[in-house]
Amino acid sequence: MKLKGFWLFSILLITTTLAGGNLASRPNIVLIVSDDHGTDALGCYGNPIIQTPALDSLAADGTIFTDANCTTASCSPSRSVILSGLHNHRNGQYGLQHTFHHYQSFDDIKSLPVALSENGYRTARIGKFHVAPESVYRFDFVLSTGAANDPATVGRSPWEMAEQSRTIIESDDSEPFFLFYATDDPHRSNAFTPDGLPTFDTYPKPNRFGNRDKGYPGINPVTYDPEKVIVPPFLPDTLACRAELAEYYQSVSRLDQGIAHLFDILKRSEKYDQTLIIYISDNGVAFAGAKTTLYEPGMKLPCIVKEPSQRIKSRTQDALVSWVDLAPTILDYADIDPTNMKTHGRSFRQGVSGNLRGRNEVFASHTAHEVTMYYPMRVVKNRQYKLIFNIAHGLEFPLAKDLLQSPTWVSMQMQGLELYGKRTPKALLYRPRFELYDLESDPYETVNLSDDLKYRKTRDQLMVRLREFQEETRDPWAVKWERE
Repeated sequence: MKLKGFWLFSILLITTTLAGGNLASRPNIVLIVSDDHGTDALGCYGNPIIQTPALDSLAADGTIFTDANCTTASCSPSRSVILSGLHNHRNGQYGLQHTFHHYQSFDDIKSLPVALSENGYRTARIGKFHVAPESVYRFDFVLSTGAANDPATVGRSPWEMAEQSRTIIESDDSEPFFLFYATDDPHRSNAFTPDGLPTFDTYPKPNRFGNRDKGYPGINPVTYDPEKVIVPPFLPDTLACRAELAEYYQSVSRLDQGIAHLFDILKRSEKYDQTLIIYISDNGVAFAGAKTTLYEPGMKLPCIVKEPSQRIKSRTQDALVSWVDLAPTILDYADIDPTNMKTHGRSFRQGVSGNLRGRNEVFASHTAHEVTMYYPMRVVKNRQYKLIFNIAHGLEFPLAKDLLQSPTWVSMQMQGLELYGKRTPKALLYRPRFELYDLESDPYETVNLSDDLKYRKTRDQLMVRLREFQEETRDPWAVKWERE
């Protein structure tokens, strides 16, 4: 009988492995996605003012990627890339999902949660979803529902989000879990006019970035002195901007406290060490010059990874990685055949605790934000140069409503400032067909080299790479090289 039992166990183990890896050895996975958070507001990325002890501790236990990039600096399209591994021009989520924008991915896309669920993972999401259709981005458990940036939902209350995640984390189920923990913080707050229309107009008061006087459960508010915040060089150093940055910092610290509670639940369940934890943001901070642009403040984002029982801690990794790489990386850790999904990326698992060679180039593809904000851009970036192809360069660059109505932008206009950070407002709104920047000598992307004869060879080489990328990914906008 013992021999028979042994053979039955062996057959079961082989079958399980063939179906999707060794369930007993596969890690739990927590993917934390914040909303509009740049590297400018994290202690572990060099900001000495902001208080982010939980994320700093994650960095101390894991690895910081210093050149991680979203592919589109817009909420829904970026989240679709994160969950599909495909650039938005291939997955179909060209812009925002909610209300009249109504963008959504193609029905035949195979998403990360579906691939994980089909291969032995319990999948759950909580907080901001903001992609569609739900049949494509299907999770086994929906721990919260609600519209994007809806003050009535749990997405602004990260401590409560952690509490509601207990059912997945503390379960005795033998299957590993995948938790998609996606906050609305630190996105700007929305409000409504007397007619019921959404607005971000709070001038002359700063936008509250989700902060509220009555506070949130489990959160000890951390407030900041506007005089002491650090104004990133791409923003104007004005009273209005400083006041908004102070609110933004407070929102980030609230986010961090919710993540601290999530980590505490994992540790008390004795699952922290067995869990792959990834922290990212969907795009850069919600100020003009960052969000919805593919300049560095909108595109270059935090990425902190702690793998199970990580041996070498407090690592810094400078390889170029992209959000199309997230799904392949997670599948790699889950021991799932990557052909379960067709993706444009490749796993960066090796770079968490070791060297990651040959990762010196990333691409970006932005099409729209709001439905009225058509401004497709394609980007190739390597370690020194970035080329931006402004496909609709004849149009004025459209500012999203939350940026256009921000007191920082409004006050800049009212004061008649000639500079918005390092650029003129006109340079931000009216762009040439091509922009070429030397990121080493010009990290704030103010000197366009695309027409400089000294850089013609570099520009032409990058153009070739960009066209190859568009052809390889079957980009419908590749035709714009030849005709309008």
